[in-house]
Amino acid sequence: MIIQPTSLAALTWLGAASGTTAESWRIGVVLSARPLGVTDQGKILLQVGGMAVEADLSGQSGGGGAPDPRSMLLPGQTQAALPAQFQVRVLSLGSQPTLEVMLPQVAESTAQIAMRERLPQQNGFAPLLASVQALSQRPVMRQIPAELRPVLAQLEQAIRTPADVTTGAGLREAIVRSGLFMESSLTQGPLLASNVGEDDWKAVLLKLSNLLASYAPPRGSASASGSSQTARPALSGSELDTPPPLLQRGVQPQARAAELATQLTRLGAEDDPTPVLTQLHTAVRAALARVEVAQLEATTVPAWMTEIPIKSRDGKDILQLQLDHVPGPEGEPPRQWTLGFAIDLPTLGPVQGELHLHDLRLSVRLWAERASTTDRLEQQFTALRQRLAACGLLLDQLTCQTGLPRGTGRQTANLLKAQA
Repeated sequence: MIIQPTSLAALTWLGAASGTTAESWRIGVVLSARPLGVTDQGKILLQVGGMAVEADLSGQSGGGGAPDPRSMLLPGQTQAALPAQFQVRVLSLGSQPTLEVMLPQVAESTAQIAMRERLPQQNGFAPLLASVQALSQRPVMRQIPAELRPVLAQLEQAIRTPADVTTGAGLREAIVRSGLFMESSLTQGPLLASNVGEDDWKAVLLKLSNLLASYAPPRGSASASGSSQTARPALSGSELDTPPPLLQRGVQPQARAAELATQLTRLGAEDDPTPVLTQLHTAVRAALARVEVAQLEATTVPAWMTEIPIKSRDGKDILQLQLDHVPGPEGEPPRQWTLGFAIDLPTLGPVQGELHLHDLRLSVRLWAERASTTDRLEQQFTALRQRLAACGLLLDQLTCQTGLPRGTGRQTANLLKAQA
C-alpha cells in the first residue's frame, strides 16, 4: 500500500517521520492500526499509530520489485480485507517507509494442512523412473520378491509412450490417468472405477507403496533408522531437489536421473535386494506426495498442473503440463485456454512451450535451451502450419527462442508502503 498523509494529519506525519512524536516510527516498532473508511478517490483511510493516512493497495515491496518473502501469502490465498483492528511493523524508514501488516493468525483449512505436510515429502519423478529402469534389468529382476513383480509390471504399463501422447484422444487419456483425477474417477460408476487400479498412476503407486512397506522401509523412516543393518549413504542423484508442481512456478523441464539408474543397476547385481527396494520405496512415497501436491493446488484456482511419465527405447522422461482457462459467461463454456508444457529429452535438451487458444485463434511460443534444438524445431514450422490450417485453426503466432523463459511468481505480499 502507498501511504500518503491526509491534510489534517500532515504535521503529525512529519513529526512521526522525524521522531518527535510520542509514538516514534522506528524500525521494528509495532504500531496499532484500524481502517476508517474509503476516500472519494477510492483510497483506504487508515489510522496508524494515532495518525490518519490514506493507503493505496500495491502488494509489492517497492519500485515494482519482487514481493517481500516475510509477508507472502500461501498459494491460492487472496488479499484479505483488513480487520477492524490490526497491527503493523515498521520495516524501513526514509521518504517511503515500509510497514508490514500483521494480521491475526487464522485456522488452517484441511487442504492447507495437507499441503504443508506434503511439500517437504515430495520430489520429482526422475528418481522413481530411474529405479524402475534399474529394476527392469534381468540381473536385478531376479532379486525382487515375487509379490512385487506384478505391481511393478502395472507401474511400467502405466507409463505412456510417445505414440500415446501425440494424438488428442491419447493425450486426454494420459491426463485422466495421471493420478490427478483418481478420486474423481472412483465416483464415476463401478465400470470406470474398476479400471482405475490397473492403469491410474496414483493408484498403482499406492498399491506399490503398501507392498514395499513389508520388504523395505523408505530411507529416513523410523523403521529404517531402527534397522540393525549398516545404513548406506544416499545414492548420488536420489536426493534431487525438484521444485513442487505449483502453478505460480510454472512448468519446468526435468532431466533424467541417469547416474542414479547406473548405481542401482550395480547394486542390483548384489545378493541383497534391500538397498534397491529401499530406494524404490523412498521414490514411490515422494512421487505420491508430488501427485497430491498437484491435486491440492488444483483446488484453489481454475487451473491444474500434472506430469506424465513417458518411456522410449533408451529411457524414461517426464512431460509436465499446465492448463489454465478464462471462465466464460454464465452457462457458456470457456473461450480462452492456455496450455503450457515442459520436457527434457537427451537428444533435444530442455524444451518449454505455451499454446494460447482464443476461439479458433492460436498462438504458439516455444523455448529451447540449445540453439541446435531451436533450429530443429523451426524446420518443422511449415509442416505444423499446414496441420493447424487443416484443423481449421487460425495461427496468430509461431515462434521459437533460444533460452528458457524465467518463471513469474503469483504470490503477493501483504505490505504497506508509506510515503510522506
